[in-house]
Amino acid sequence: MKKESRIFVAGGTGLVGSAIIRNLIKGGYTNVFSNYHRREPPDRDGVSYHRLDLTKQQKVECFFELFQPEYVFFAAAKVGGILANNRYRADFIYSNLVIQNNVIDISCRNNVRKLLFLGSTCIYPKECPQPMREEYLLTAPLEYTNEPYAIAKIAGIKMCESYNLQYGTNFISVMPTNLYGPHDNFDLETSHVLPAIMRKIHLGKALEEGDWETVRRDLDNLPVEGVDGTAEKDKIIAILDAYGIQTSGTDRLSPVVQVEIWGSGKPRREFLWSDDMADACVFLMEHREFRDTIGRDHVHSASVPGESSEEIRNTHINIGTGEDISIRELAEMIKQTIGFQGRIFFNTDKPDGTMQKLTDPSKLHGLGWKHSVDLQDGIRKLYGWYTRSY
Repeated sequence: MKKESRIFVAGGTGLVGSAIIRNLIKGGYTNVFSNYHRREPPDRDGVSYHRLDLTKQQKVECFFELFQPEYVFFAAAKVGGILANNRYRADFIYSNLVIQNNVIDISCRNNVRKLLFLGSTCIYPKECPQPMREEYLLTAPLEYTNEPYAIAKIAGIKMCESYNLQYGTNFISVMPTNLYGPHDNFDLETSHVLPAIMRKIHLGKALEEGDWETVRRDLDNLPVEGVDGTAEKDKIIAILDAYGIQTSGTDRLSPVVQVEIWGSGKPRREFLWSDDMADACVFLMEHREFRDTIGRDHVHSASVPGESSEEIRNTHINIGTGEDISIRELAEMIKQTIGFQGRIFFNTDKPDGTMQKLTDPSKLHGLGWKHSVDLQDGIRKLYGWYTRSY
C-alpha cells in the first residue's frame, strides 16, 4: 500500500475497525475512509466517515463506485457474547452473511487490489485439538451457542478463498483470537467476556463504596435495558442485580457486593490487545499476498478426474498470542486492577461454552509478526480508557 492509497475500513467505529484506523493514521496513510450505521463516528483527524448500511447491496455498490477503494479492511460484523449469540441466532447468521456477500463480491467487481477479511476463532470445532491450527477448520461440530455466527464467518473465509481461485483476487482472511481494547462493547446484554466482567466489577466497586455518582454516570453513558442514571436507586439496583451485580443494600456504610459470572470459571481463553491485532492486519496488507498464505500443509491432492491436481484449503491466518488464561484467573486479574473488595461468584447453572480456545499463531509468526502487549498491561490500559470514556 502507498501512503496515499484509497483505503476503506468497513466497520470503523467498532473495536476492530477503530484499532485498524488508529494504526493506519499513525503509519502516515492519508486517504482512509470508513462507514458507520448506528454508532456515531469518533472525531478523528485524517479519516472521513460515511453513513452506510452494509446490508443494503445497492447502497454498497454506489459507495464503491463513488469512492473506488483500492484496499479494504473488512472489520464490519454483527458481534456479541454468548448470551446474544444464543438469543439472536437468526440475526447473527443473516446479518453477517448479507454484509459479507455484499462487500466481498462488490470488492471483486470493483477491482479492489487487496481485501483483508476478519473472522473469529469460533470457526473452529467445539472439541478442537489445542492449540488450534488452521487445518482444523471443518473437522468436527461447532459450539452450539455461537454456531450461526461461526457458520457465517466460515462462509466468509470460503468466499475469499474461492474468489481468489476463480477470479484471481488477492483477498486474505485472518482469524483473531478474543480481542479487547478501546471502543470495546461494554453493553451488559451483548458484550464479550472481558469487557462484561470489567464493567460489572467497576460498577460493583462503585456500589460497595457508595459512589452513586459513578454508577449514575456509567448508566447515563450505557443504559441497561433502558435504565439510565436518572432512575430511582431501587430500579437501578434491580437491573444491576438482574445482570449479576448484586448488593445487600445501599443504606449501609459498606454494602456487601457480589459479582456473578456465568459458568464455572474453568474455561480457558486467549486474549489479544486490539492494537496488536490491528498491527498484524496492516503488516499483512503491506507485506504479504494471498499466495504467501498457501503452505504445503494447505495443499491437498484432488480426487476429481480432469481437475487440477491440487486442492487449496485453510489459507486463513490465526492472529493470537498462543497463551491463555482461565475465566476465573481473568476475573481475579480484573478485580485486582480495579480494586474491588467484594466476592466473585461463578454461576454453574449457566453454560461454560467451549472449555478451551487457544490459537496456534505459528503461521503468522512465520510470516514475520508477533504480539507485543501482555494481558495484565492490556487490562490496565483498557480500564484507564473505560474510566476516561464512561
